[in-house]
Amino acid sequence: CLTFSAVNFYRSIDIMKKLVFLLVCVFTVSTVAMADNEKPIQVGQLPTKAQTFITTYFKGHKVALAKQDSDLFSKSYDVIFTNGEKIEFDKSGDWTEVKCKSGVPTQIVPSAIRTYVKNNYPDASIIQIERKRNEYEVKLSNRWEITFDSQMRVIDIDD
Repeated sequence: CLTFSAVNFYRSIDIMKKLVFLLVCVFTVSTVAMADNEKPIQVGQLPTKAQTFITTYFKGHKVALAKQDSDLFSKSYDVIFTNGEKIEFDKSGDWTEVKCKSGVPTQIVPSAIRTYVKNNYPDASIIQIERKRNEYEVKLSNRWEITFDSQMRVIDIDD
C-alpha cells in the first residue's frame, strides 16, 4: 500500500515526464520551422559574385524567381530562369549547382572535366554540374552521371 506522499511523488514524476516531452516537441517544431525558411528576393539582393556570374554566363536569360534559403546554420540562393534553367549559390555567391537543358556554359566546367567528357562521350553534353567540397558531379545529356574528385579523377559513374 502506498502512502499519500509516495502517490504524490509518482504523480509529480508523471507530470515532469509530460512536461519534458512537451518541451522536446516545442523545440522540434520550432527548429523545423526555422530550418527551412525560403523567401523570394530580387536579383540585386544576391551576393555580388552571384550577380556577376549571372550577367557573365546567362546574360540573355530572364529570371523567373530568385530566392534565399536560410537554414539553421547556413544560407544559400537559387535562381530559376523562365526557360527552366537553374543555378544554386552558396552564402558567398559561389555557384554550387548549374542545370541547363541546352548544356552548361563550357567556361564554368573545369577543363579536365570538359576534356574527359569530350573524349569519352563525344555525342553528349553536360546538362548539370554540381560542385561539392571535394568533388564535382556532372550529368550528361545521355543520362550518365560522372563524379570527379578534387584532382579531377573519375571516382564514380552511374547510368
